[in-house]
Amino acid sequence: MGKGGSGSGSLSEGVVKKILLSYTYVAVWIFLSFTVIVYNKYILDRKLYNWPFPISLTMIHMSFCAALASLLVKVFKLVEPVTMSRELYLSSVVPIGALYSLSLWLSNSAYIYLSVSFIQMLKALMPVAVYSIGVLLKKENFKADTMVNMLSISFGVAVAAYGEAKFDPWGVILQLGAVAFEATRLVMIQILLTSKGIQLNPITSLYYVAPCCLAFLFVPWIFVEYPVLKETSSFHFDFVIFGTNSLCAFALNLAVFLLVGKTSALTMNVAGVVKDWLLIAFSWSVIKDTVTPVNLFGYGLAFLGVGYYNHSKLQALKAKEAQKKAAQADEEAGRLLEQRDGDGMGRREIRKPNF
Repeated sequence: MGKGGSGSGSLSEGVVKKILLSYTYVAVWIFLSFTVIVYNKYILDRKLYNWPFPISLTMIHMSFCAALASLLVKVFKLVEPVTMSRELYLSSVVPIGALYSLSLWLSNSAYIYLSVSFIQMLKALMPVAVYSIGVLLKKENFKADTMVNMLSISFGVAVAAYGEAKFDPWGVILQLGAVAFEATRLVMIQILLTSKGIQLNPITSLYYVAPCCLAFLFVPWIFVEYPVLKETSSFHFDFVIFGTNSLCAFALNLAVFLLVGKTSALTMNVAGVVKDWLLIAFSWSVIKDTVTPVNLFGYGLAFLGVGYYNHSKLQALKAKEAQKKAAQADEEAGRLLEQRDGDGMGRREIRKPNF
């Protein structure tokens, strides 16, 4: 009895530790994601640090992340690289790198024109974009109920936009463009990499994709930002600001790896919703961005739509897992039956009299 009670207690303790660890991963990811967003806003906003060069900032991030990822993969060998041919890199990684560079450039540019709170509201359209592009590229099956859900999210975001006090059309176009490119990137990862059996974690993703992003961003940087930076002779590179900002961006990628690896992608989606509400509250209370009741009502509608979408995905995953377990049980039962029949036939052969 004593042993049984001890085993039960240790099991409960193990479960508690696992839950606490999962919450720790979620908290670290929310904190780092929150920090990177607010830090980028601080650097790019003309009223704050006043360095409105989103391409340059993204290139600093990519240079830093590529260098650290190379150290982790090549020097310290903490992460195993993926076996990849030159043809596969050019046909699969390069298009993903192009989409990622455009997504980062446009999303960072939006911080110059829009409030943090409104950007988070617009980001609620991500499931709509991923599903729509998935249907167009035949990676998702069209379902009427899912499309109604997508329309409800879109309606909520439209209401939030209608209630935005400092609505900037150009900023909205930039953010919607960032959402479209990011959604396309996520779908293309499934088509170009996952379907070929290639799995990249955030470190190997940066190792392969960051140099590619850097090359793509260099072209618009030369024509758009470099001439302005060249004229601004008074500018001196602030190693503290840009170094800590880049370190936070890299740490965020590590946190994504831990969160998805130790919990699930769905947990990250749910944690993302919590993070968005925290950012809206922070934007209103600390940065003093205007958040109207119509804003909140619209985002509330979108939030319910996203919540229902995540719930539907969870139910679908559970059903798929149950089907897999049932199929495995049937297969195991079939094997046992075949084995039993074989043994029975063997016994009959042994008992058969010889004349």
